[in-house]
Amino acid sequence: MATHAGKEGVVYIGANQIAEVVDWSIDHTMSPIDDSNLSDTDDTHLAGTQNWSGSITCHWDETDTNGQGAMTIGASVTLNLYPEGNASSDVYFTGTASITSIGRNASRQATVQATYGFTGNGALTQATVA
Repeated sequence: MATHAGKEGVVYIGANQIAEVVDWSIDHTMSPIDDSNLSDTDDTHLAGTQNWSGSITCHWDETDTNGQGAMTIGASVTLNLYPEGNASSDVYFTGTASITSIGRNASRQATVQATYGFTGNGALTQATVA
């Protein structure tokens, strides 16, 4: 059984690595379709469509024009999320996503951070680095 340290993770938009990533998350879900009828004593369902969404938090870097700068509200980007790094045979998740939110936070005792929310547009694929 393999485990990995979070510090191995990286995130790319297409071929461009996003600078200063602090953390990222994705949620991959399925929307069930209820097919219960009046006489059922328990709910039943059919598998419906899948969807995915998540967020990327970074130390804000306004000079990262091909990474953080590419994530503007409404932008469609190809995300490549690597939980264990991007070396040969490492697993990663990839798909096209729309940037749905941007939050920024400044605190006296911390760096300025930016959090980018996204929603998948199509399938989320698990792949292996060649």
